[in-house]
Amino acid sequence: MSIEDRRPAVAQGGMAALLLAHRDQLIRFLEARGAGDMAEDLFQELWLRLSSTATGPVSQPLPYLYRAANNLMLDRYRSVQAAAKREQAWGEAVAPYSQPSSEQRLISREELAATDAAIDATGPRAASIFRQFRLEGRTQRDIAALMGVSLSTVEADLRKVYAALATLREQGDA
Repeated sequence: MSIEDRRPAVAQGGMAALLLAHRDQLIRFLEARGAGDMAEDLFQELWLRLSSTATGPVSQPLPYLYRAANNLMLDRYRSVQAAAKREQAWGEAVAPYSQPSSEQRLISREELAATDAAIDATGPRAASIFRQFRLEGRTQRDIAALMGVSLSTVEADLRKVYAALATLREQGDA
């Protein structure tokens, strides 16, 4: 395709039309650069960027598209590398603190026992509803059907437990 053949496509539909006309070639280009399965996603991102920003007249639109695709690949590579470095740094920062001291374990056990006691103090039905909802991941509607109560009863019991836990937390903060 000569430059004269490309200019009418750019003039008629802009960069988006040229991008769509050369979709397969650009995807192969991205795959050859190491995009693999992400080539389609990168092409979509390229299309979104080019269609959302106004570009001025481009003397060589096809090389412009390839350069934009290459820059997008570089951006993706850099963001993946930066994320990997952040994850590694986070892991190294957290690793020394991963084992709680025996004092911290004792405090945690006492807090857990106090939390269990506060939940149990709301009554067996409310405690059961709370544990099914928060620990087992059941929906409120399922719990209501399982226990033979109305949905508003489940909601009221959950509010009762949450209030008890809020009171416990306020006592701990004081």
